Amino acid sequence: MKDYEDLLIALRRITRAIDIHSKKLQKRSGLTTSQLLVIDAIVKLERPTPSSIAREILLSQGTVTNLIDRMEKRDLVKREKSDRDGRSVLIAVTDDGLKRHKESPDLLQDNFLAEFRKLSSWEQRLLLSSVERIAAMMDAEQIDASPILTSGAIGIDDRK
Repeated sequence: MKDYEDLLIALRRITRAIDIHSKKLQKRSGLTTSQLLVIDAIVKLERPTPSSIAREILLSQGTVTNLIDRMEKRDLVKREKSDRDGRSVLIAVTDDGLKRHKESPDLLQDNFLAEFRKLSSWEQRLLLSSVERIAAMMDAEQIDASPILTSGAIGIDDRK
């Protein structure tokens, strides 16, 4: 085996783990990772604006608005006018959205974060440095990297 093959195998395993977890999430809850992140943010922030959700999950407001549109059609979330400012729109989770949220498995990044935090600070820095170096070697430095661990085509359409 060539010296780089073990590294490529490890990278494929990571990609595969992300793919398997995303499919498991969708099968169990009917939600994509992106949709679950939006619902998580709504629950955490209690009737936030779309821009608040976007800031919380580090996605563009346009992406969040599209997700909300799709989720509203499926009766997972609803838009409500603000009591304080009639121009502001707040987002709330419906009963069905809350049920799906509770039934969904943890996000893969939640499990990763728990394990990552167990490492000593030098190990965390070493991993970060190594993965950043791999990204640079793959010309992936300029690729938009949202906080969502999913595989598949860039700009994947998660309409349901």
